[in-house]
Amino acid sequence: MTAQVGTKLRSDARDNRARILAVARLAFAAEGIEVPIREIARRAGLGVATVYRHFQTKDELLAAAFAEQMVLCSAVVAEGLAAEDPWQGFSLVVSKLMEVHALDRGFARAFMSQLPQALDFAAERDRTLRQLLELVDRAKRAGALREDFVLEDISLALMANEGIRAEAPELRVAASRRFAALMLQSFQANPTAAPLPPAVRLPLTSP
Repeated sequence: MTAQVGTKLRSDARDNRARILAVARLAFAAEGIEVPIREIARRAGLGVATVYRHFQTKDELLAAAFAEQMVLCSAVVAEGLAAEDPWQGFSLVVSKLMEVHALDRGFARAFMSQLPQALDFAAERDRTLRQLLELVDRAKRAGALREDFVLEDISLALMANEGIRAEAPELRVAASRRFAALMLQSFQANPTAAPLPPAVRLPLTSP
């Protein structure tokens, strides 16, 4: 009987953790990282204390919620570094980061800010940012990226990208691709008037 109770408790704990993470991912993706813990608990149908039993701080919850996106982001930057042409590698990374951001507002804020501070997430993010800086340096040395470009310009592009409003995820991605193409032309040392991806009809005002 004791073993059965212990197994049931462990099962309940696993279910609660999975529910918290599922709710947190949806909330952070749609609304950003400012969604408070108490709101995550309410949507998960759990008490705030239960959330804190699984995640002692909000940073821990953010890191767990964004673990898969962090792996994807690191892979994107590594792919860019592996490209033979520095500008093509840089363009690929900017385009894909903006596409990820179009689908997940919370992750881009966590990645480009100092949050979350959970050690594993922070270490992986810092490593990826160093690789991103290396990619920027390569593109500048090749004469493809303007000399006054700084990493914060990617932050600015992501912040502007967050302003894209469309109900359907595929429309947000399509609009983000066109915006990324515009940004990349402005980042070039000697911009060329390349064709843009198709335009997307968007509302003129925020909902």
